[in-house]
Amino acid sequence: MSDASSNASWDAVVIGGALSGSATALLLRRRNPKLRVLVIERSHQFKRRVGESTVEISAYFLGRVLGLTAHLNEHHHVKQGLRFWFTNERAETLTDCSETGPGYNVRFPGYQVDRAVLDEHLLAEAARAGATVRRGCRVREVRLDAVGASQITVENEDGGHEHITARWVVDASGVAAFLGRQEGWIKPNSAHPIAAVWSRWSGVKNWDDATFATTHPAWAARTKAIRFTATNHFVGHGWWAWCIPLKGGDTSIGIVYDQRITELPTGGHLGERLHAMLNTHPAARALLAEATWHEGDVAFRRHLAYRADRVCGPGFALVGDAAAFMDPFYSPGMDWIAYTTTAAAALIDGACRGRPPAPRIEKQNRQFAESYARWFDALYRDKYYYMGDHELMTLAFRLDLGTYYLGVVAQPFKHGAKALETPPFAVPGGRFAAAVLARYNRRLAQIGRDRMRRGTWGRRNHGHYFAFNSYVLGPSLPWRVARAFIDWAGLELREGWRTWFRALPLDQPVPARPVSTPTSPPRATETSARQSR
Repeated sequence: MSDASSNASWDAVVIGGALSGSATALLLRRRNPKLRVLVIERSHQFKRRVGESTVEISAYFLGRVLGLTAHLNEHHHVKQGLRFWFTNERAETLTDCSETGPGYNVRFPGYQVDRAVLDEHLLAEAARAGATVRRGCRVREVRLDAVGASQITVENEDGGHEHITARWVVDASGVAAFLGRQEGWIKPNSAHPIAAVWSRWSGVKNWDDATFATTHPAWAARTKAIRFTATNHFVGHGWWAWCIPLKGGDTSIGIVYDQRITELPTGGHLGERLHAMLNTHPAARALLAEATWHEGDVAFRRHLAYRADRVCGPGFALVGDAAAFMDPFYSPGMDWIAYTTTAAAALIDGACRGRPPAPRIEKQNRQFAESYARWFDALYRDKYYYMGDHELMTLAFRLDLGTYYLGVVAQPFKHGAKALETPPFAVPGGRFAAAVLARYNRRLAQIGRDRMRRGTWGRRNHGHYFAFNSYVLGPSLPWRVARAFIDWAGLELREGWRTWFRALPLDQPVPARPVSTPTSPPRATETSARQSR
């Protein structure tokens, strides 16, 4: 088919129909049912993706803003918080591993979601709300126009090209970041050199079944919470792994590591290298003793962290991973979707109603740039130097989660969905809050490096259990956060003084080294992996 022109003109054309794109379309139609919204999705059906966890903000957004609570409870697991497993040379079995996690089930809603299922449902919701959805089409080129007549070239299923016009273009293309890469806006975060490998697995054991209760009775009895549907983290020297169960029996498992500190085991199929690294951890080894990774469902990516140097402009907006990505740890990606889609919908709706967009464009670009930089410094910069140390990471977890509740989670419950138009650390007082978090994160990283130097890193990774009580929004929250800060001060007096006047340069990497493979780990052969699919 030859190229053809089209008279079709839209108020908003959304590139990508997954979570961020369909959420933007749905929000636009709900804000203004008169808007003509087109969603262009290249796939006829979403492929299986890595499982994802919601946290408190993203659960609020999906449930209370988008109205997906019934779908989430029926088609996805209810999440039971975060749980961490630590190991050192003394830990040989699951019981030996130090553990940090909820003592009882958590109080705030959260979900372990199968993204393909969620994306299909939300895209259908956007269509039911009046958005036009075209699938099996690819956007080949976008010529942005500041006066609201951007030209979009779409390749149809038969290979022909169509040209359409839009007042606003929304890039929801995920890590492909169509507009950002076309225009040269994407900037890698070179201060955070992390990589990830992940897959789906079959035959992963259930933490709460009778087998573990029989073989490890004291271990099984020490928590009253459900371990199985928590996001279980196996943490090591410079790396961590997630374990997320999905409805239907599959489990999403992946490793993220700082390339300055460690590397994957060498040789073999990527899935075998993933399995070998997991098997260095006794807790993962117990859970995966009879498990097989899905051979055709293994993915790897370096240079995960990046951001676009703008999230919006005259006639365009970037949402979700098309705007930025930081780190999978603590599942911030879906929070980022909540903020970027809400802000983009408010911007576009206001402009289509005749409000001058320029002031809001300037404000949103400034706020999201500040948010990304402060968020990164506060939580992720050099965190992998101490993440695998039970004592340091448990303290950081208490501080990170407490301040998240105090400064971030509380906002939509106080002010409603409008609070999601302003991202974290961009509110009044955000600079000071981010500086405080960045300070303790940097100090813990310094202490972690010093422990590596002195050979004391991970000294409490064997035989310790910290039963964490879930935070709630109430009068006890500030006191609990204050107690965590007092414990940080105590750590500084006991040990941190060693680096007060002799700080180790965190910008100088330690030599990366592959994780050694255990001498006799249970391995999944390619044959058994094929049979598991």
